Amino acid sequence: MAPGGNRGWLLRLVIAFSFAQGAVSMARPAVSYRALALGADERAIGVIAGVYALLPLFAAVPLGRRTDHGRCAPLLPVGVVLISGGCALSGTANSLWAMAIWSGVMGLGHLCFVIGAQSLVARQSAPHEQDRNFGHFTIGASLGQLVGPVAAGALIGGSDMAGTSALALLVAGAVAAVAFTSLWRIEHRDSAAKSGAAQGDRVPVGRILRSRGVPGGIFVSLSVLSATDILTAYLPVVGEHRGIAPSVIGLLLSLRAAATIACRLVLTPLLRLLGRASLLTVTCLLAALLCAGFALPVPVWGLAVMLALLGFCLGVGQPLSMTTVVQAAPDGARSTALALRLTGNRLGQVAAPAAAGLVAGVAGVAAPFVMLGGLLLVSSGVALRSSAKSSEPSEESSEESSEQSSEEPSEEQAEPSRGRRPLSRKSDI
Repeated sequence: MAPGGNRGWLLRLVIAFSFAQGAVSMARPAVSYRALALGADERAIGVIAGVYALLPLFAAVPLGRRTDHGRCAPLLPVGVVLISGGCALSGTANSLWAMAIWSGVMGLGHLCFVIGAQSLVARQSAPHEQDRNFGHFTIGASLGQLVGPVAAGALIGGSDMAGTSALALLVAGAVAAVAFTSLWRIEHRDSAAKSGAAQGDRVPVGRILRSRGVPGGIFVSLSVLSATDILTAYLPVVGEHRGIAPSVIGLLLSLRAAATIACRLVLTPLLRLLGRASLLTVTCLLAALLCAGFALPVPVWGLAVMLALLGFCLGVGQPLSMTTVVQAAPDGARSTALALRLTGNRLGQVAAPAAAGLVAGVAGVAAPFVMLGGLLLVSSGVALRSSAKSSEPSEESSEESSEQSSEEPSEEQAEPSRGRRPLSRKSDI
């Protein structure tokens, strides 16, 4: 079946990702509450959360390599098993070191699932469908992020914090297991055979990172994810300082997630209107201004408007950065490039909260939002600069084309019947 011919696989992948992401989003706060019930302090909570993000860093590139030269689909059930097992075993753990280990297993499972799923979308989508399909794929993540914390909050509470948090983790493990029901026949035979036929020398990581568009895509993705994570972590602190009830803060964060889903539903017409590079530049710039605006003492309705607009803007970065990295990466190294993008995301998840904590301790609780505004402003500049570069042919390409024209006839002249379509880098950032 040709890429893009039947998108039933994409719907099943979105459903599976919704359950997998929902389980992780439900389990992560539950892990913190259970660790607190076991006597953890703030430092121990930070270590447990850090293991979730740090442990998969060592596996990202090897998994990407494997997927470049093999099938994507086997990583999906492996990821579901690790997520489900990590959640359930965290619920039965009775020591902090065990909680840290199972948190790392959960993070590794999430990484396996995401690398396999993103590589599947890249491989089974026609080039002109990648922006749309990555946008629809990330709706699964947004749905999970919307429902997971709400479900965890509904289960956790009362005097028995250890018991209710354990129950939430067991439920999260069961939710992750539901993803199995959507993974049947999800990879096309022709795309799997093509990946096997394309095996060859491994492209060095340095060459991937030097490919025009890859560093920019990684940086934009890191910035957007860092903004989402810090917003989730520090908006409750802002609410505490301004006397806003936790239930209202929860609704505000849900509004942000809903706006992100809405953005991804209308991503295709936005791309037709502005193009990928311009859309990334504009949305990162608006998100920078909105993040900085959280430092101002705006009323609750103003926060709601700002969060809706911010959620819409942040919804653009992840799917478009995936397409950017995929289309900019060398042939035979696209899954590795996506793994490098995820590595950047994980580093951002570790470094950004740490930096935000230092800034907040020195300059006040609103300072991390100003820091985020600066980070997103730099991302906007990166997108603008990269789009300007992509509109100019590189000197190396010009020299190669001139040598080819002087030494031998072009491929179109040698084989006019093939009608090969020229490559275009207009959409790269």
